[in-house]
Amino acid sequence: MLNDFFSRYPRLKNGLLIVVLLGTCMSIGDGVLTPTISVLSAVSGLGVKITHLHENYIVALSCLILVALFSLQRFGTHRVGFIFAPIVTAWLLCISVIGIYNIFKWNPSIFHAISPVYMYKFLSSTGVEGWVSLGGVVLCITGAETMFANLGHFSPISIKIAFSFLVYPCLVLAYMGEAAFLSKHHDDIQRSFYKAIPETVFWPVFIIATCAAVVGSQAVISATFSIISQCCALNCFPLVKIIHTSNHIYGQIYIPEVNWILMCLCLAVTIGLRNTNMIGHAYGLAVTIVIFVTTWLMSLVIIIVWKQKIISAIIFLIFFGSIELIYISASFIKIPEGGWIPLTLSIIFMCVMYIWNYGTLLKHDFDLQNKVSVQRILALGPNLGLVRVPGIGLVYTDLVTGVPAVFGHFAMSLPAFHQVLIFVCIKSVQVPFIPEHERFLVDRIGPKEHLMFRCIVRYGYKDLRQENYDFENRLVSKIISFVEMEEVLKSEENAGLVKPGEFGLVEGFVRSEQSMEILKAKESGVVYITGHSYAKARSSSSLVKKLAIDIVYAFLSKNCRAPDLQLSVPHSLLLKVGMVYYV
Repeated sequence: MLNDFFSRYPRLKNGLLIVVLLGTCMSIGDGVLTPTISVLSAVSGLGVKITHLHENYIVALSCLILVALFSLQRFGTHRVGFIFAPIVTAWLLCISVIGIYNIFKWNPSIFHAISPVYMYKFLSSTGVEGWVSLGGVVLCITGAETMFANLGHFSPISIKIAFSFLVYPCLVLAYMGEAAFLSKHHDDIQRSFYKAIPETVFWPVFIIATCAAVVGSQAVISATFSIISQCCALNCFPLVKIIHTSNHIYGQIYIPEVNWILMCLCLAVTIGLRNTNMIGHAYGLAVTIVIFVTTWLMSLVIIIVWKQKIISAIIFLIFFGSIELIYISASFIKIPEGGWIPLTLSIIFMCVMYIWNYGTLLKHDFDLQNKVSVQRILALGPNLGLVRVPGIGLVYTDLVTGVPAVFGHFAMSLPAFHQVLIFVCIKSVQVPFIPEHERFLVDRIGPKEHLMFRCIVRYGYKDLRQENYDFENRLVSKIISFVEMEEVLKSEENAGLVKPGEFGLVEGFVRSEQSMEILKAKESGVVYITGHSYAKARSSSSLVKKLAIDIVYAFLSKNCRAPDLQLSVPHSLLLKVGMVYYV
């Protein structure tokens, strides 16, 4: 029902896209703020012991650690995942023991704070001041949320067990211990954590805290890479180079451009604000908005995916959303004190992502409306002087039917194409994974004697696209299997759209004449043909559309990579066909 509703009202569908992009961009902003506040908070502990240490030295050391952290990202995260468990376990045990120590030393009755009655009494007695204080209390929630995200190195079962029996109890003890210390030391609120550490264990805890900040920040950076990778797969982010750093562990990726952009933003925030309180305000606002958007979208999942009643989704949204809105409202008053940072970053990223998605959809509509017929090209062949040259040509297109206009432009400009022509359409579908045997869908284009095929290559938005993936050989083998399957079936009506991999070759089957031609063409060489297109707004378009298409989208298109598979193709084997289209 909701699908039909959004189909009838495109503006609401567009509004839903903006909400999703808002949550996504806030998550990317979290990838900037988490390393910044984690490292700066850890290093600022030096000021507790070295009282004469100038703030500039703390900022410089924090920047040095951040540069080292981002420089190590290209080596992959599997090694960090290996050391993540012992460091975080040691960290959690340390803060829980310190928390117990502070509880019994300063205020044993702090356990009563677990009761919601005290929360009600606090808010009723303090009024507006209590509501404003929620903007600082929310940092406890964001810390727990980040800790939960950092456990993404492990399986879902281990995450549930670890969070229920280790992480959550340790965090509760640590926060209660810090609250017990603050109940007797009101003036030490700025550096209460480090001042509450006993003198004898300060330096070991400081070292563990710094290590925990580094590995925790690394986990958030990796999560940012994963988010941007999935956005690229869904045409919501400019194409960037994605490097898979591990051949054995799933999901270990590295994006060079994003890594250095995040590093520069982290350094700018650290040097510009130089204050963990202001960074904390920004961090709290970003995470609370992400949590609320997630809750809002989860209500749609309850209806659309889980097929539950609308009333269940409404109850879920009201219960959790009302709590989150209280914290968001308290965080919004901190916008002048650092909360403007995630909003600014989100607006910039949202503009880039929305314009890229908008231009990509327009380009697809243009290709769909201007696709040409193979029969027409072949019919014009004698007049154009078309010739077939040895080899295989892989033509990349977004269309699942017809021939893209860029190929017609190519045939008109250079009246020759390869003996075997394969139109490769790479699609990212909105499911996480596609089974390997369902990856390729093969069909024939035009008359049988022309050796022209279409291959739809499907990926889930979480599927890996390895640079060393043997795509060329697999594609050719699927085409040959398709041709031989046609011979086996002995009838054209059964040869339609076949899923290669669901069948095997008949034992003792002799390769057909066309199969031998394809193998011989492969020996002659394979050329990758891609469209090198430029978008340009029509003269009748609005000023906003001209700005988005002519300037921003054209710049992004020119500076982004293709083809989508990110194959390691030698420049001599890559043929780009230039074409301007008006939208």
